Amino acid sequence: MAPGPAPGPAPAGLARFAALAPLRHRDYALVFTAAFVSSVGSWLQAVAVGVLVTELTGQAGWTGLVAAAAFLPLGLLSPIGGAMADRVDRRRWLLWTTVGETAFAAALAVLTATGHVNAPVLTLVVLGGGSMTALALPAFQAVLPDLVPRDQLLAASSLGLAQYNLGRVVGPALAGVVLALGSYTWAFALNAASFGAVILALVLVRFPPATPDAEQGGIWARIVTGARAARQDRGCRLAILTISVVAILMSPFIALIPAVAAKVFGDEKTGASVLITAQGVGAVGGALALASLANRYGRRRVLTASIAALPFTVIAYGLAPNLALGTAALVAVGMAYVGVLSGLGTVVQLRAPAELRARILSLYMVALGVIYPLGAVVHGFLGDRIGLRTVTAGGAVAFLAIVVVARVARPRLPDAFEDPMAS
Repeated sequence: MAPGPAPGPAPAGLARFAALAPLRHRDYALVFTAAFVSSVGSWLQAVAVGVLVTELTGQAGWTGLVAAAAFLPLGLLSPIGGAMADRVDRRRWLLWTTVGETAFAAALAVLTATGHVNAPVLTLVVLGGGSMTALALPAFQAVLPDLVPRDQLLAASSLGLAQYNLGRVVGPALAGVVLALGSYTWAFALNAASFGAVILALVLVRFPPATPDAEQGGIWARIVTGARAARQDRGCRLAILTISVVAILMSPFIALIPAVAAKVFGDEKTGASVLITAQGVGAVGGALALASLANRYGRRRVLTASIAALPFTVIAYGLAPNLALGTAALVAVGMAYVGVLSGLGTVVQLRAPAELRARILSLYMVALGVIYPLGAVVHGFLGDRIGLRTVTAGGAVAFLAIVVVARVARPRLPDAFEDPMAS
């Protein structure tokens, strides 16, 4: 795989703000813009699905189950997507999977328009769309180092999370308008249309020439090779282990936001949009600050600080007595959470060998794709029985305890997060 492009002359505005520097590269800017349009559509659909399933069933367990259906394919299919991304023409692979995502979003629109939607059917269609995303995501992540120089990789990764979370701001706000003035059908149809921007960007982006594939063996053998490489590198191994613990104890709060809005704060229609938007606002602010903070204090220090701060913010959200304070807490959660995700993802990007990058990244996604949805289901059912506040805050307390024990027992453990090529 070719190295990142050499940086060209930076426009004055971008040069002064490290977080925006990757946007001076044409191909990255195309991917960024298309991804933002798609993120708006995806969050529009996510809010509509969460509200719809809560309306259909009235149970937090079903809310968590549908969220699990969207993310579980990441764990089951990402390794296949990663192996394929290291083997076939990535442009063609990404085009086909994006068409698949479009088809499943359109199917949701048709089902709701014709009155044939129910909780099990909704779950199955969401599972299909999640499968297409899982097959595509390792390829999207693997091309990132080809679009920007190595020293801008954290900024590019942070910008990617910023656009995703800016979509979390715009999408839910748009969902509130669409659900109030339109219907669930319109929400799903708009998401289907948003994938057109991704298809256009894939046609226009100049991908580097494909490296001849000399590796022997089938898909399973390639997955095993990637797993061995991830296990042997201590930074990749620690990043995957850390995101796994985050996924089971902390991340489920995301899936349960619609249930918290309805059951805890008593605002079923607009509460979910407000809370998701608040997390998105925090995430965008945090993502835009990450590159400058890393330049000043060091990337590893910023990552470890984010890991330490995250449980305190989630505890504050879990114990918030009303929607206003819950919204404020989620802004802080968004800032810390994006620091963890972007920082750990960048560790894998920097430490994984280029020829194995998509496969190792896919294993990182497995941690989110398997453990997070399982955690969402468990937290949802526990929330129905012992309370959503207790489950959310309790998970954060458990995570904080693990972080403290790890730092006391292995004080130099975070050194594994460093870039092996840094001088």
